[in-house]
Amino acid sequence: MNISRSLPRHAAVSAATVVAALVLAACGSDDSSSAGTPTPTPTASAPASVPAGRHNQADVTFAQQMIPHHRQAIAMADMAEERASSSEVKAFARKIQKEQKPEIQTMTAWLKTWGEQVPRGMEGMDHHKASAMPGMMNDHDMHRLKGASGNAFDTMFLTMMIKHHHGAIDMAKTEQQRGVYGPAKKMAAGIVTTQTAEITQMRTMLGTSSPTATTH
Repeated sequence: MNISRSLPRHAAVSAATVVAALVLAACGSDDSSSAGTPTPTPTASAPASVPAGRHNQADVTFAQQMIPHHRQAIAMADMAEERASSSEVKAFARKIQKEQKPEIQTMTAWLKTWGEQVPRGMEGMDHHKASAMPGMMNDHDMHRLKGASGNAFDTMFLTMMIKHHHGAIDMAKTEQQRGVYGPAKKMAAGIVTTQTAEITQMRTMLGTSSPTATTH
């Protein structure tokens, strides 16, 4: 009797042991499966895009050239305060200063963040290289403007600034086509829009709408 009763009990214990082992094995299998399979991250599955802050050489060139380009426009605008005869020309010159000074500060910050060289001020600038940029005046042009006054200054200032704006627009369009840095491309788009409108305004102030008459 004792032997016959102990056999079923032993079988029951063995069965329970087997079941427990199977459960533990199943759990172990789940854990090892989840541990062995890395969880995909959003960046791994996200489509390729330009990361925030990424820039290329076109962005660097845009900033390094547009800074001295803007500085020269501001230097020309500074002359208008004392030498222009038209209040309209003086107001337009102040508008240029207000627009372009903050852009110089922004582009300077980009170059410093990127570890790139910031162009020196106008007095330390290589004027030979500067005059090779689209729309830039050479030393002779700047001296002529500085020596003019009254109506002669107004005409010379507007004529030169139209050429200067055309150069800035060309540079900005190059940035739009070749750059990858979002803020730089956005600034370039703004320069194209703003300075295109200002060219029209300056031609009206000159009393002519002929591009060829105002860009030589």
